[in-house]
Amino acid sequence: MDDIWEPHAPAADGGLRPLAAEGLDLRAAGEATTRRLADGRIEVTAESPGEARIEWRLPCTDATALWTPDPRGTGWLPAAWSAPRRTSLAKGAPVAALVGTGDHAVCAFAAGRADVLAGAGVVEENGEFRFWVQATGRLTVRIDTSRRHFARCLADLADWWADGRTAAVPDAARRPAYSTWYAMHQDVTPEAVEAQAALGKELGLDTIIVDDGWMTRDRTRGYAHCGDWEPLSLPGTADHVRRVHDLGVRYLLWYALPFIGKESAAWDRLGRHALADAGHLGAIVADPRYPAVRDHLTDRLARAVEEWGMDGLKIDFVDWFAVPDPPAPGPEADCATVDEGVERLLAAIHARITAVQPEAMTEHRQPYTSPGLWPYTTMVRATDCPLSPQENRQRTVDLRLVAGPVAVHSDMLMWHPDEPAEQVACHLINVLFAVPQVSVDLAAQNPGQREALAFWLGVVRTHLDTLQRGELRPDRPDLGYPMVTAAGDGTVVVARYAPLPVRTGDGPWHTLLVANADADPEVRLLGVHGPAGITVRDARGRIVRNDTADLAGDTTVTVPRGGLLTLSRPPA
Repeated sequence: MDDIWEPHAPAADGGLRPLAAEGLDLRAAGEATTRRLADGRIEVTAESPGEARIEWRLPCTDATALWTPDPRGTGWLPAAWSAPRRTSLAKGAPVAALVGTGDHAVCAFAAGRADVLAGAGVVEENGEFRFWVQATGRLTVRIDTSRRHFARCLADLADWWADGRTAAVPDAARRPAYSTWYAMHQDVTPEAVEAQAALGKELGLDTIIVDDGWMTRDRTRGYAHCGDWEPLSLPGTADHVRRVHDLGVRYLLWYALPFIGKESAAWDRLGRHALADAGHLGAIVADPRYPAVRDHLTDRLARAVEEWGMDGLKIDFVDWFAVPDPPAPGPEADCATVDEGVERLLAAIHARITAVQPEAMTEHRQPYTSPGLWPYTTMVRATDCPLSPQENRQRTVDLRLVAGPVAVHSDMLMWHPDEPAEQVACHLINVLFAVPQVSVDLAAQNPGQREALAFWLGVVRTHLDTLQRGELRPDRPDLGYPMVTAAGDGTVVVARYAPLPVRTGDGPWHTLLVANADADPEVRLLGVHGPAGITVRDARGRIVRNDTADLAGDTTVTVPRGGLLTLSRPPA
């Protein structure tokens, strides 16, 4: 191997030694072994008392994008000297895929531990693509060069991660939800929450998530009042929760887990246990290596379920625990690493709330998506992208690809009061393969907006298994997924975000849905033959076509923007 390294690579004589691997220039530092899993798939393990490192190169031919799970992380090929990614239990996931023409994976990989440093990029001098991963101690990496669809490769790597170490995900975690954040921000009251819960239930929103503001009367959006978690804006909390439950709606409550605010009563006792200073927020990031911190936060969060009857927690800002250079722990600490403290904290919270409510839900958020967190969460939400449907689409699809069993939620959907019904429908179509969260004032919606919302929430609920559990095949990650398909149990759902033909063929499906989020209404179907029932609905769910046609393999059907085409035929 030549001497072309980015600053984080060891020198040429730094102990990397070659390993046998078909089609790869594979090397490792430390005691290393390889194991062949299947055609084009291997597992490499390296172990060292210091830094173990696994590195490999391959020709960068016919490549279009480097896929990563990071927000805004896909769509280009970085240079080999680009800054590496550091992942931990609290931030990121150790996985990536070099995607080629036709959406096959030129090479995909995942590490078997959360805390790694990983780099990937084009070697300018010779056009190769180089990957490397390093960590202290034992490191295992799976490498996939099978050239299957990149989504299939990533799903297999996620299955390897799971290995039985996941929380049970209740059906409720997969049903549409209402969030108070964009609609109310901190102005939450029992009356406002109950009003939106009632309106949401009528439209198909089965859960309400109350966000920031419930624990303070301050409305300046700081975090100086975090840490005590008293329901100052939700008086009579248990009775209020019962009224929401009487509507048939589940209830989750938001917590900014790491923050101890400088205006909180907890400050005097815990302020000295600072992992980092979030001074501009009026708070510290509390250090979970200390039992006093973990015990306090566990008691505060578990109270929502144990005392007030909540159905779960929205746990925010876990990624703030991922401090690059944490201070040395004091004598009261009982964890060697911050990751160990985070895991103990989340495990304690999970144990407490599920002891009372076995189907309690816990929401996490990008970018804390490590598989090491799967035992402590039931759902993960796309990071904030208000009123940006393309970003919401890309982030939810990215999450779906490596979320394993965890339910993936969209960032909250919001729109201007004058938004046409067609665009409301497109907001929902853009997150069709995730659980939609909605955050607008439902009482202020006009009839068209309400109809679009109710119609598409109905589609999500009716086809939940296919949309959320079916095999996901997104097209063209380099272009932000202009088309996405999910298939399962005889149903195929295609969402079209650009004027592209739909190629489903005559596979073993009896129901084909095509959701059109593009301004071009002419949806071209390729490879579908024979008689089929055709129903077209507009963005508000109104039928604009309902008949039968004999399809000849290249058929164009007019589907209005925000509308839905349904083809039906007898099961094969």
